[in-house]
Amino acid sequence: MPIDRYSRRRFNSLIAAAPLGPLAMKVFAAPARELLITKSGAVADASTVNTKAIQSAIDQLAAGGGGTLVVPKGVFISGALFFKPKVNLRLTEGAVLKCSNDLSNFPAQRTRIEGHFMENFTPALINAKRCDGFQLTGDGILDGAGMPIWELFWKNRAANKDFTNTGMPRARLALIEGSKDVRIEGITFKDSQFWNCHLYNNDGVLVHNVHFQVPDDYRQAPSTDGIDIDSSRNVTVDGCVFSVTDDCIACKGSKGPHAMEDKDSPAVEHIRVRNCTFKRGGGVLTCGSEATMVRDVIAEDCKITGGVRIATLKLRPDTPQHYEDITFRNITSEGPASGIINMAPWTQYFDLQGMEPPKSIVKNLNFIGIKGTYTSFGTIKPNPGQTDISNVLLKDFDVNIPNGKLNTSGVTDLKLENVLVNGKPYSV
Repeated sequence: MPIDRYSRRRFNSLIAAAPLGPLAMKVFAAPARELLITKSGAVADASTVNTKAIQSAIDQLAAGGGGTLVVPKGVFISGALFFKPKVNLRLTEGAVLKCSNDLSNFPAQRTRIEGHFMENFTPALINAKRCDGFQLTGDGILDGAGMPIWELFWKNRAANKDFTNTGMPRARLALIEGSKDVRIEGITFKDSQFWNCHLYNNDGVLVHNVHFQVPDDYRQAPSTDGIDIDSSRNVTVDGCVFSVTDDCIACKGSKGPHAMEDKDSPAVEHIRVRNCTFKRGGGVLTCGSEATMVRDVIAEDCKITGGVRIATLKLRPDTPQHYEDITFRNITSEGPASGIINMAPWTQYFDLQGMEPPKSIVKNLNFIGIKGTYTSFGTIKPNPGQTDISNVLLKDFDVNIPNGKLNTSGVTDLKLENVLVNGKPYSV
């Protein structure tokens, strides 16, 4: 589907306005009023559960026409919080808003997770639904207190090989959905129990100078994706730092044989990632594990300082997928990074539901200006008989790879221009 002129014009205006991005439009500006959470009874003693006090402050601001909820210096424990239109959140320097480990403070509800809505799953710490112009800013920390939750997850996984990612309650740090012109800036997402920042069905989001992190010495914090761009449009990720143990940025949508008919899962499109640093994680950008339509994506001017792959495109055998116009440009590894690309069948979870295997398309995939050291070149191969892969460009490479071979099959029109591997011209 071509990009309509309005969407293209609007997105270009957001990019031109960065780093302010969507906020420069000032269409949904909240009142200047501010309210400290301590004014409604929140206590920074790192033990009191302040959910009721903080929610009361949110409701008070909303009743007065809006404003900014302010978290001062200190450690404030809370359960799920639900923001309302024109109410923003700012965490001052030294402020920590920390998840309770008693997940009864996150009452199960209908929520979007892994490509569908679940009727009975954990909400996030920060929930903002239909909150146009929502701002989550400041120099403070959202802390998921994830360690005991991760340990319980691995214990359950060891006891039951069929244990799934949603097999136990786990809170995301932020779920923002159905909103326009959102700004997330300056804060740190730390030790999330599940995904860090979940953006579902939004139009116009700027994530600027945000850090996503888990402990460097923890083996694998499960499902700690940095940003999940789920069925959203016009998203800019600028100047962020990722040190997680799952996908750094994931483009997500629906899944299953009927995914194209899923009205709750519009395309992921018009995505820009730039000036970011990737220290640890599964990949700079991943399409999947559940994704249908992903198009017009550019990741550029980024550096990798640890074992992070550039691109992962998961090809589900049960889902009709369409990945189009995806570009990685001016990416430098100071690593060695994990690899450059892995586009291959992904069969960890799938269910054809008795249907015939669907057809998928990958086209106009570009890697331009790739430099540095990588552990592997990678793989490009289809689900046999299902995936049409075409128009793949590798251009202006100067990379060092111990095993400098790109494993490819089933690709139409693979082009290599000025590709140097280990100092020598490379061809397939």
